[in-house]
Amino acid sequence: MIAALIIVFREILEAGLVVGIVLAATRGTPYRGWWVGGGIAAGVLGACVVAGFADAIAEAAAGAGQELFNAGILLLAVCMLTWHNVWMARHGREMARDMKMLGADVVAGSRPLYAVAVVCGLAVLREGSEVVLFLYSVMISGGESPLSMAVGSAIGLALGAAVSFLLYRGLVAIPTRYLFAVTTWMIVLLACGMAAQAVRFLAQADILTAFNQTAWNTSWLLSEGSVPGKVLHTLVGYSDRPSAMQVFSYVLTLGCTFLLMRLFGRSPEAPLPRNPAGLKTT
Repeated sequence: MIAALIIVFREILEAGLVVGIVLAATRGTPYRGWWVGGGIAAGVLGACVVAGFADAIAEAAAGAGQELFNAGILLLAVCMLTWHNVWMARHGREMARDMKMLGADVVAGSRPLYAVAVVCGLAVLREGSEVVLFLYSVMISGGESPLSMAVGSAIGLALGAAVSFLLYRGLVAIPTRYLFAVTTWMIVLLACGMAAQAVRFLAQADILTAFNQTAWNTSWLLSEGSVPGKVLHTLVGYSDRPSAMQVFSYVLTLGCTFLLMRLFGRSPEAPLPRNPAGLKTT
């Protein structure tokens, strides 16, 4: 439930910020609510289509290399989570500037109003599609029940929508960089845990059998099946009896993510967009 809450909250917050910036930048434009609402609805529909295909693929793989399929999904999720964090760290401000420029162009009449629907729809579709992949990865790596994931997703959706709305209305003064910094590192640890679980699936399929000796056994201190153990397993990928290869994959993923964020995570300063509508840009 915790992993689903974190992932859904983060993705909803990102999509909500795009929608909020567009709404703020097009304030006073007739029918902008209808276009933005239509774009959001189209994005949600597209994400539902992606979810339907993901379920069909999972059913097709059942009984035919399920371990390999699960490992592939987990590794894909690790790569996407890592690159997603790096990209957002580098391009987050640039994206916000682009959204403000789009809104200013719509207000000035140099861009059609349906452009805001396209932008909002693509944002919702992108984040919704990532939610589908990441939640499936959480399910196969952590063994969470559909009910707990549904509850966590619902809470994450509500929190993400509420925070996005409050930020849009200016009712809270929480710098978004702090929100994203916390969730970024929580997602980094989730990705490390998924990498370790992928290694376990590959070992079960007799594909990756090197260094399969148990690195440690802490089941006497904290069992993975206990409630605290399950929470730590979800949050940081804790295992009471990991193999040496799982530990190596965890540390490697953590190190590579840190290195990529250090090398590519800083965005170059860009000039502020023109602001004919008198909108705040900070």
